[in-house]
Amino acid sequence: MKKKIGILFLSFVFLCIANVKADEGMWLLTMLNKNYDDMKTQGFKLTPEDIYSVNKTSVKDAIVIFGGGCTGEIVSKEGLLFTNHHCGYGQIQQHSTVDHDYLKDGFWAANKEAELPNPGLSVKFLIKMEDVTEQILKNVDDKMKEPARNKEIKTAIENVTKKINTTFKEDDGYIVMVKSFFSSNSYYLVVYQEYKDVRFVGAPPSSIGKFGHDSDNWMWPRHTADFSIFRVYMSPDGKPAEYSKENIPFKPKHYLPVSLKGYQEGDFTFIMGFPGTTNRYMTSFGVKHTLDVANPNRIKIRTKRQEIMMQDMKADPKVKIQYASKFSRSSNYWKYSIGQNKGLKKLKVLKKKQELEKRFNEWVSADKTQNKKYGKALEMIQTPYKEQQKLAHVKQYMIECFFVGTEYYSLPQSANKLYQFLKGNDNVGKQDDIIKELKIASDKFFKDYNAPTDQKISLAMLQMFYKDVDKKYHPDFIKEIKDFEEYINNMFKNSIFVSKERFEKFLDAPKYEILINDPAFIAYKSVVEKYANILDLTSDLDDKMVRGKRLYLAGLMEMDKDKFFYPDANFTMRFTYGRVGGYLPKDGVVYDYQTTLKGVIEKAKPGDWEFDVPQKLIDLYEAKDYGIYGVDGIMPVCFTSNNDITGGNSGSPIMNAKGELLGLAFDGNWEAMSGDIAFETKLQKTINVDIRYVLFIIDKFANAKHIVDELDIRK
Repeated sequence: MKKKIGILFLSFVFLCIANVKADEGMWLLTMLNKNYDDMKTQGFKLTPEDIYSVNKTSVKDAIVIFGGGCTGEIVSKEGLLFTNHHCGYGQIQQHSTVDHDYLKDGFWAANKEAELPNPGLSVKFLIKMEDVTEQILKNVDDKMKEPARNKEIKTAIENVTKKINTTFKEDDGYIVMVKSFFSSNSYYLVVYQEYKDVRFVGAPPSSIGKFGHDSDNWMWPRHTADFSIFRVYMSPDGKPAEYSKENIPFKPKHYLPVSLKGYQEGDFTFIMGFPGTTNRYMTSFGVKHTLDVANPNRIKIRTKRQEIMMQDMKADPKVKIQYASKFSRSSNYWKYSIGQNKGLKKLKVLKKKQELEKRFNEWVSADKTQNKKYGKALEMIQTPYKEQQKLAHVKQYMIECFFVGTEYYSLPQSANKLYQFLKGNDNVGKQDDIIKELKIASDKFFKDYNAPTDQKISLAMLQMFYKDVDKKYHPDFIKEIKDFEEYINNMFKNSIFVSKERFEKFLDAPKYEILINDPAFIAYKSVVEKYANILDLTSDLDDKMVRGKRLYLAGLMEMDKDKFFYPDANFTMRFTYGRVGGYLPKDGVVYDYQTTLKGVIEKAKPGDWEFDVPQKLIDLYEAKDYGIYGVDGIMPVCFTSNNDITGGNSGSPIMNAKGELLGLAFDGNWEAMSGDIAFETKLQKTINVDIRYVLFIIDKFANAKHIVDELDIRK
């Protein structure tokens, strides 16, 4: 009887913890004092100044923007960096060949000399953030029309950045910018320092680093070791520098210690990183457009494109390597769109937004001053959605079918400067310099290009655009096509932009007549001109919507004065705190907060492209050979917490109350895919790979203990 009571009690405790509300908020580091008492109550052991300080070292000094869309963290005194496997996927793919397939086999540099350079890859450290709203808006008033307002703000930003550029010089790697927040109601000066010598150190094979691939993407339970390792280098005198053999490992102001102590359910956690985009203050009109237009379009177009990619990837090992990263980028947001629509409907987000707008209107109507200032805010948002819905559909089809979906558009875009030069515009640079740039672009493009695959996709995209878009919005080149298949066949037979040999021959003796008569260049110019025309048609409505969004959010903040508001994500550093815990996804189902290596073995399907498991990992599991990383014969793999993240946070460190690294955030959960628009307090979860599993893979699986030895490990 006592045993039964004990089990019931533990179940009750689990359910209570599992239902603890998620801690909504992607907080600016300068706003942490507002939440400090709450964080301290939950177990936080640091201070706001430990997290962010301009005058002394702090945790923010170990967190970087990795590449163009992820987060990474410095974990050693020699510039070692951890991020997600899917964040480093492009670099892993770039270094892979059929003979040396690092996507399939993994890669581990035996020493620093073996680390691989990555041209074009950089990391950016946040140096400081400063509220400059008063300076930016001092000459702005509500009577201004948007173009005049924008002009005044642009001038103010130039003045602010010009002043600070005397301290933070571009030659020293500094990037100075002013970013808008709260729908352009606030502005912050942001200073980064960029390091451009970032080398590839290691990554597990995709069968570990992307275990589960598309089937498990956005899903819990998860069993993916989503990590890769890089190292930041600097010049011998300690400054940012382009790649050079003389460069030395970066010496950070701060690096994260690594905890092997693990976590318990309910433990305090915090994440720092660079969330990309959220739309938490989106109106019901935006939600309806997302549900009815944006997501269905994306799902339909990408489904077709990915089907063609996958067929060719399965048929040819070389194409599989060439298109691995392209397929992954496309499918990630494709599946996200499917899940977001399901979440928006299931959680009745449209209705909740409408209820908030009703309360807002009632508040506005109750006071003449409020009504004068905010009375037309929602109307200014609704009208553009109504009047330009068809044009929004057209713009999205142009982007998805041509600019994103069809690869042969890439090089004509790069060749536009040469077109201007050959046309007689001598303000674009010297021909030799332009040709040199194009040869670099050509090498990069054709390395991962398979013309037969692009030809199939191009035909499918063209046919879909023709069928789904009103003919009055068709680019001119489409109007002249009588047979789509014949047109595409002719293009791929004759265009200089789909053949490396033909393109390089053209660059050896570039002629204006060849360029303007090339079928791919004609198509590219035609689409660009039509897209620009559509942007002109929507510019006034776009201005009205921007103004409406700014007033609506300002009104919401005035209406709910006692609420702590945080700005939507815009790829600036944010802090989010929460707790380790599972959740209840649906009736009768309980999800634990942790997965283990046992689950990897249970999912294993020999030879399957998503769930194949390396034999060595199976052997380690069967021998229970986990070293210092296992716990009582169990190897932890992933865990969930209720931190508030989104895309861009990939690779972010999840830390314990002392600022020690527990793991890397890499995903959200399927049941809360509406989270970028409406945070769901009971279901929203961050999926993290346990740092102990990361170290186990490095040490026991890869025999790369020299990497582990660099870390400051807290046992």
